[in-house]
Amino acid sequence: MFISPKYNFRKTLTPFLAVVLFAFAIFLLHKLLKQYHINEIRVAFHSISTYKILLSISFAALSYFVLTLYDTLAFQYIGKPLAHKKISLTSFISYTFANNTGSLSILTSSSIRYRFYSSWGFSGIEIARIVWFCMTSFWLGYLFLAGISFLAAPPAHIFSFPVAQKAILRGIGFLFLLLVGSYLITSLIRRESFKLLKWDLTLPSPRLALGQIAVASLDLLSAAGALYVLLPEMSLPFGSFISLFLLAMMLGLISNVPGGLGVFESVMLLMLTPYAKGSDLISVLLLFRSIYYLLPLVLAIALLGGLQVHSRRADIARVSATIQKIISVMIPQVFALATLVAGGILLFSGTMPRLYSRISWLIGIVPLPVLELSHFIGSLAGMGLLILASGLRRRLDMAYFLAIILLVLGIVSSLLMGLNYEEATLLAVLLFVLSVSRRQFYRRASLLAEPIKPEWFGVLLIVLCGSIGLGLFIYRHQSYTHELWWQFALHGDAPRFMRASVGAVAVICFFAIARLFKTYQPPPSIPHQEELDLSASIAAKAPDTYAYLALLGDKTLLFSDSRKSFLMYGIKGRSWIAMGDPVGDEQETEELIWKFKNFAEHFGCWPVFYEVGSENLHRYIDLGMTVLKIGEDGHVNLAEFTLTGSNRKSLRYIHHRLAKEGYQFEIIPSEGVPFIMSDLKAISDEWLIEKKVGEKGFSLGFFNERYLNNFPVAVVRSQGRILAFANLWQGGDKLELSIDLMRYSNNAPHGIMDFIFCEIMLWGKSQNFQWFSLGMVPLAGLEPGKVASLWGNIGTFIYRHGEDFYNFKGLRSYKDKFDPIWQPKYLVSPGGLQLPAIFANLTALIGGSLKKVIAK
Repeated sequence: MFISPKYNFRKTLTPFLAVVLFAFAIFLLHKLLKQYHINEIRVAFHSISTYKILLSISFAALSYFVLTLYDTLAFQYIGKPLAHKKISLTSFISYTFANNTGSLSILTSSSIRYRFYSSWGFSGIEIARIVWFCMTSFWLGYLFLAGISFLAAPPAHIFSFPVAQKAILRGIGFLFLLLVGSYLITSLIRRESFKLLKWDLTLPSPRLALGQIAVASLDLLSAAGALYVLLPEMSLPFGSFISLFLLAMMLGLISNVPGGLGVFESVMLLMLTPYAKGSDLISVLLLFRSIYYLLPLVLAIALLGGLQVHSRRADIARVSATIQKIISVMIPQVFALATLVAGGILLFSGTMPRLYSRISWLIGIVPLPVLELSHFIGSLAGMGLLILASGLRRRLDMAYFLAIILLVLGIVSSLLMGLNYEEATLLAVLLFVLSVSRRQFYRRASLLAEPIKPEWFGVLLIVLCGSIGLGLFIYRHQSYTHELWWQFALHGDAPRFMRASVGAVAVICFFAIARLFKTYQPPPSIPHQEELDLSASIAAKAPDTYAYLALLGDKTLLFSDSRKSFLMYGIKGRSWIAMGDPVGDEQETEELIWKFKNFAEHFGCWPVFYEVGSENLHRYIDLGMTVLKIGEDGHVNLAEFTLTGSNRKSLRYIHHRLAKEGYQFEIIPSEGVPFIMSDLKAISDEWLIEKKVGEKGFSLGFFNERYLNNFPVAVVRSQGRILAFANLWQGGDKLELSIDLMRYSNNAPHGIMDFIFCEIMLWGKSQNFQWFSLGMVPLAGLEPGKVASLWGNIGTFIYRHGEDFYNFKGLRSYKDKFDPIWQPKYLVSPGGLQLPAIFANLTALIGGSLKKVIAK
């Protein structure tokens, strides 16, 4: 059985559509600025007064402060408090990354909120309500502010028909205000929840609804003010400017270009050109982009980097375990984004003309070939950093070491090709923070074999197109000749740009071609006999006996490159569900987990890990996945197990009674199992009919002759006739002993299960096994409350009140009679709103189908 990949064409095409829109925006900027020279823009940029810059920074700071109030109101909405410093930290980081990355987000506002707030005890549903509230707040403020500005002060030159344009804008403004008014009225008269599409929603109180509008309006006014105060003197009032600002913001959001880069600038330039010179406007827009977007991004990265360095100091290790866990998950993604920015800086720096006033003293010291080479290497390093960012996101150690090397080359190149100490300083800060985070990048995997999402290719192309587009604009007055490619001169900026651009394109083309030759990964299929034999040899050495589930043959096996380890998984719907942790060499556990995750995502599915232990939880958390406790696994210490003592009185009575009545326990070696298979089959069929159940699978064994022939079988006889049996799983180094199938005849006496359990444990003790595994009790040990997730509360309710429906009745109480030590078991998944579908797929995978489970 093979499975074909399911590609999400919308998700794949969206980033490339963003590239097309960005390219169109660059073309529009070229057209609008064709009459200006780069020196005019540079002069205009430096002519902006310090007072205006400080005023703009103040408005930007006010905007980011107001952003924290979105979340403050959201916590009032869900009715649970949280310290404002925690809200401020989460809000600043989430909005900073969201503003800069947009819908091609590496770190989305929602995912950052989820990481922080879930670590502070809030459930996924509560976080979803917070996200919904904040999103609604933004759009309420946007509609309200746009409605007011369109009605009161519509700009006079947006459409081609001057007579109709004000009426059109006022009509749109009236519609916007009507929507806001409807929201307020509905919040006043409807307090119960209602269903919108597939969501159950409850509107906030009228007081909170007014707060949403006020906060969002103040946020947008502050952001607009940060740009408006930078503009040169002109006749455009602030009310009309707000209309233009909101229109440009909307188009930037719709474009899917990260941060609306290029789209926002081109739209604002188009609409503001009647009021000011294009050179003045583009310099203001570039400065605004630096103040409102890049400066907070640098601060956010520095904040996370500082927390990372701070957490390494032993004397303050108690700072915040929660924060450190969050940082551990986010650091690779933050560094990936920072590396993207660093690569973009080097590429754009290689495009710009040199500031010869800075390097005049270098000319007599450094030979021209070195200066030329540094320029070329700087651009190659920039392109290399853009590519390596994806590897850093996936914690690859090779990406880490190469990034360190390229950052060093970038710093040297920045200083040699123009004494660009500003960018060299930024690169040095990134280099330092990255160097102290070595432990976050531990995966030894090929850069070429790792999957790269379409979003990353989109970002790479956008940055590359932007740098080339800027160069074409700057050097558009330069007459092209073939000799330019071979012109090496101190003032040869255009030839240097041409060579650097070709080098950058060559790097990305070489990378793309190399990926075409990566090892082909075939689609998943049911294992053949050779793979089953290999998994059996690995399972025999494994300490955990669940590894023998691979021999059922109902799961696909994913082997490590060395073939010393494997991971078994089943597929249902969009869920690829691994059974337990990887089996085999512990040094390969990490890589198998990543390999499985990448494999599932390649096919557009959700990677899920079922019944994993606590020893590997940090590895799953590092993947950015959600951990959910689903039950507890009981282990009996065989060295201490005995039938003596008051607490074993009932077990001792049953054991002695059946032994006295002539029931005999025997271990049949695997070689002898085929000779009793017909008897075992008859007992199994009888048991299934009596219990009115069907065979299960995946995490539970089913009767299969080929499968049972692999194990010794414990049987109970009476007068030579087999009445009950259980196949034995024996762990490597005799660390663990367990059973899979335990079935008995209708003629078996009462207490037969207790008898066979006691005999197996006593036998295991005599054979020097350390532990006996009783298996997992689903949904046991979950603790409802403030810290538990909604799913934990649901699981506890089912465990306590729905055991008959879910076949859990008495399971925990029965196993408790053996005094086991209970260990938690977890489900690891992408989490969020996929959880219900994942649970349904898991239930169907174990029970055969969801219909069968419900029928019970």
